[in-house]
Amino acid sequence: MDDLNLGVAEFSLFGSILTIGAMIGAIGSGKIADYAGRRVAMGFSEVFCILGWLTITFSKVAWSLYVGRLLVGCGIGLLSYVVPVYIAEITPKNLRGGFTTVHQLMICCGMSLTYLIGAFSNWRILALIGTIPCLLQLLSLPFIPDSPRWLAKVGRLKESDSALQRLRGENADMYQEATEIRDYTETLQRQKEASIIGLFQLKYLKSLTVGVGLMILQQFGGINGIVFYANSIFISAGFSDSIGTIAMVAVKIPMTTLGVLLMDKSGRRPLLLVSALGTCLGCFLAALSFFMQDLHILKGISPILALVGVLVYVGSYSIGMGAIPWVIMSEIFPINVKGSAGSFVTLINWLCSWIVSYAFNFLMSWSSAGTFIIFSSICGFTVLFVAKLVPETKGRTLEEIQASLNSYSTKTAVEFNA
Repeated sequence: MDDLNLGVAEFSLFGSILTIGAMIGAIGSGKIADYAGRRVAMGFSEVFCILGWLTITFSKVAWSLYVGRLLVGCGIGLLSYVVPVYIAEITPKNLRGGFTTVHQLMICCGMSLTYLIGAFSNWRILALIGTIPCLLQLLSLPFIPDSPRWLAKVGRLKESDSALQRLRGENADMYQEATEIRDYTETLQRQKEASIIGLFQLKYLKSLTVGVGLMILQQFGGINGIVFYANSIFISAGFSDSIGTIAMVAVKIPMTTLGVLLMDKSGRRPLLLVSALGTCLGCFLAALSFFMQDLHILKGISPILALVGVLVYVGSYSIGMGAIPWVIMSEIFPINVKGSAGSFVTLINWLCSWIVSYAFNFLMSWSSAGTFIIFSSICGFTVLFVAKLVPETKGRTLEEIQASLNSYSTKTAVEFNA
């Protein structure tokens, strides 16, 4: 703001335009990943991010900052779809959840590292450092195999078997898994490739309801509002912003790690239920703190209650609600609709993220206690949604999960269960 003489409105636009870029990236993510492959889609995303970071680094005026931030957003929108899908498609069923959750753990560690570096370096240097992980991934992509399921889908069956053998190990027996992938893909190829409009059919209703529902509830539970404006929350509650930020990082990384370790042991549903209950409690404690402040009672306790509430929320979110919706999204859609469905679900996630980020300050100025009561209620509804609608996907192949959810695959489901 000081270097380029940005006003508050310009700085706010610079911050929020990332989510607009992510929505643009999300719209094209499924099609790029379907037609060009998962690896190529990751390569595209890294090129967008590198161009964006370099544009920010060398910006002299506000509009070039916006362009750079928009490009980074496009890259992030692409990555947020294709990485969980790629991981789900290459990992064994007994490790799939943990591996997909590691993606969220790495995001958590990356954000924490960025905050740390940003505290001691100039913003241009920080943006330039942002290109390093992008370049590392771009250079390493030729050395990783493409998804065996995507290769089978596009008819490259020998390459699919070769990629699966490479992923499972030279001496591993992958005949049964390769046969399942091939048989299921052949069944799906008789189905027409669905567009986003084509998703809204009865046979995809349950998958779409679960995928979209989890993304909406993940964001409307308030995570981006709370994380983006954590400093102002802590200051409003009477704490210094540095204490709050350090405490959040200290809670977030261990709890995300715990979620990785528990994912394939406890299952998705139990972790989601515990996570949603915890976020509901955390928001309620924060609401109670602000309510006490409004009434000017127990002034010594209310700041501590706000800090505890936000930390309970962040810890609970990190153990389940942060990663599991992306894990389940990558598991429940058949490969003939995965591109369209993934684009749509990812777009919904970023749209809800923008709505919450944009509305949060307005809600807090209306009523801090009321804002957190709303978030707490949505988190409470998430518990009911998970209990009633979300299937357990632990220990099942992608083909089994998709056959059980989608009505057109009844015959395939019988074959897999036989």
